[in-house]
Amino acid sequence: MANEEEVEEEGTKKKSKMPLIIGLVLALAGGGGGFFAVQSGMLFGDHAKVEADSHEEIAAFPDVVFVPMEPLIINLGQGAQNQYLRFRAQLEVGGAFEAEVTTLLPRVMDILNGYLRAVDMHDLENPNALIRLRAQMLRRIQIVTGEGRVKDLLIMEFVLN
Repeated sequence: MANEEEVEEEGTKKKSKMPLIIGLVLALAGGGGGFFAVQSGMLFGDHAKVEADSHEEIAAFPDVVFVPMEPLIINLGQGAQNQYLRFRAQLEVGGAFEAEVTTLLPRVMDILNGYLRAVDMHDLENPNALIRLRAQMLRRIQIVTGEGRVKDLLIMEFVLN
């Protein structure tokens, strides 16, 4: 039996731990190299730029004032079977021009009243016509108030009765 134990001890050689150590060293070196590449900006963009962008201040809103207009009720005439259009809007104006545009509101209302009375009933009933009508009205308003004063026309109500 003593011979059998000696054979068993001689038959089981210790395996080398060198591949395990080499693998561990290579894994650490790869992880360190990857960390350095990402931190230095070699991979996935410039890290310093990302930090600078995150600390940028948010720009303030531009100086805009909304000038409300009186509602218009327009009789669409004989061809429309005496239907009415109820129209209400606001003008988007630069803050410096608010007083000037407010002074010209009666002229703006006159221009819109005349334009909307002249529009054909079929144009008013078309769902896509509102975009074209809005652009036409804005252009007329900009001509009356002067270029650069009125930025946009916001239609609050456009109802056919």
